[in-house]
Amino acid sequence: MEVYEVGGAVRDSLLGLPVTERDFVVVGATEAEMLELGYRRVGRDFPVFLHPETHEEYALARTERKTGPGHTAFAVDASASVTLEDDLKRRDLTINAIARDAEGNLSDPCGGRRDLEARVLRHVSAAFAEDPLRVLRVARFKARFHALGFSIADETLKLMQAIAASGELESLSPERIWQETEKALGTDRPEIFFETLRDSGALAAIFPEIDRLFGVPQPARWHPEIDTGLHTLLSLRQAARLTDDPIVRFAVLVHDLGKGTTPKEELPRHIGHEQRSVELIGALAERLRVPKRYLALARSVARLHGAAHRALELRPVKLLELLTGIGALKTPAVLEDFITACEADLRGRTGREDEPYPQAERLRRALAAATAVTADDVTDRSLEGEAFGAALRSLRIAAIRRLGSAQPPP
Repeated sequence: MEVYEVGGAVRDSLLGLPVTERDFVVVGATEAEMLELGYRRVGRDFPVFLHPETHEEYALARTERKTGPGHTAFAVDASASVTLEDDLKRRDLTINAIARDAEGNLSDPCGGRRDLEARVLRHVSAAFAEDPLRVLRVARFKARFHALGFSIADETLKLMQAIAASGELESLSPERIWQETEKALGTDRPEIFFETLRDSGALAAIFPEIDRLFGVPQPARWHPEIDTGLHTLLSLRQAARLTDDPIVRFAVLVHDLGKGTTPKEELPRHIGHEQRSVELIGALAERLRVPKRYLALARSVARLHGAAHRALELRPVKLLELLTGIGALKTPAVLEDFITACEADLRGRTGREDEPYPQAERLRRALAAATAVTADDVTDRSLEGEAFGAALRSLRIAAIRRLGSAQPPP
């Protein structure tokens, strides 16, 4: 029985990055032997065990043979005769196919160290094409390692394009697609993930709502970049500059989906795209089983980002409607996420990347004024129901009006 550290921990340590999770492969052992040693099996499709003390994952060395379409149709051999090299050669990328023993010696049969030094994402073998999920994984690695200068090998990109063209991506489960997407949203450059999916032809299959934005024009007065798809990627880039929160980044990603369904005769205007965006967000979320915690903000930003951009001009009654619409009166903290997403949208335009967003302070001051008014401030105790609510609303509008100038104080 031989144990090797493998995968991301080895890769990241060689890149000088912090290692947050370690995985191990066990060669020359059986499931019965692992259980006898106190390991607990957790793998459903192949033998993966948790260490009895560290609870780190240990997997038996294995090979895989594709038996049908999709991500899960594989016959697995995890017998004691499977070698370390056999196991490494079934992995996706060369940089993920490096093993390290307890003494620190490396086993690198696929040239992973060479590709780490060259900053290249390269598939291990033609078997890469057997698993359509690898298209998303490579796109995610491209996003994660973009700052280090990584590129995708030409032959690997061609394989990704072949997978997309084969229709295999349609076999992926919504859970696995969202899992990769959520991880990509957490990278330093999430827009690279979607850009890479588009380059490989996979975006249309997985995110058709986003893919159809490319080539759709917008008024040059407001969008010098013109193209709605490009604006979406630029906005997501700005969101990553402003926040680490994937929920806010997702809201920015989908805020303009409705522009992809604007009738051609109305272009480059997009009348009513806000409500169409809300509807498309719901359909996308249902299809990919996006967690509910992502939806409220995404819908608010899609519906009201235009109003937020006009915050310096809005009358007090409209400001209160905006704040009520995003739920800020009940949950004041939501305003900051909403503002961040709207600021990313404004800055996601060519030449406006560092533009200030004074609307943010106007919205903060309006919320502070509105929430300072409570039910106790309604002096007419005879009012009930809708009448009481109308009185409270009038007091809050008056409080916002007393702020005076829309321009924030120096």
